[in-house]
Amino acid sequence: MTIELYADGAVLDDMVKAKKTGKIKGFTTNPSLMKQAGVTNYLSFAKEVLEKVEGLPISFEVFADDFETMKKEAEKLASLGENVFVKIPITNTKGESCILLIEELSTKGLKLNITAILTIEQVEETVSALSEETENIVSVFAGRVADTGINPELLMTQAVEICKRKKGTKLLWASSRELLNIFQAENLGVDIITCTSSILSKLPMIGKDLKTLSLETVQMFHSDIKDLGYSIL
Repeated sequence: MTIELYADGAVLDDMVKAKKTGKIKGFTTNPSLMKQAGVTNYLSFAKEVLEKVEGLPISFEVFADDFETMKKEAEKLASLGENVFVKIPITNTKGESCILLIEELSTKGLKLNITAILTIEQVEETVSALSEETENIVSVFAGRVADTGINPELLMTQAVEICKRKKGTKLLWASSRELLNIFQAENLGVDIITCTSSILSKLPMIGKDLKTLSLETVQMFHSDIKDLGYSIL
């Protein structure tokens, strides 16, 4: 596959394990994942991660909700390393567009990852705001689109073409739900897909014989029945 696999999470041991597979080309994190992982000091966590990932691209998100503080946080995060991409949400919690901030930061040469994108209009305005010759990631939450009952493939197909207009800009399939998403993104020409450790753990199943998998499934059910001690008769 030509698509780049990124590991999504905030558990340091999982990130190190993912890197050691040799299949991972970068990492993404977000505040919700950090909360789940019990991260208590953001900057200490970020610095420790940067030591462990050794140069692979990694995205850290700003925490503020006002644009002036976002700007300061973005500059602070960017200063941590050349491989840091600063995640900026497409809007703040009030629904106010972050496009002007994105444009300002991109003009300064910061590597950005624009996150929480779910519409083609948001893709369009994001790519338009990015400066030429800068490195950027446009994260479209295809999994969350699918959660609404809409097939995200049309959106991602259109996003691929838009992102191609701006050199240095890569499209990322975010909020993956299953291993199949990797192949869907690959077939559409998406540059990057980010996956949680639970999805990455299924990579060895690629190409597995389905008859064998059927037998293993029955054996798993039988093993669980024995452990439960259930009886029908």
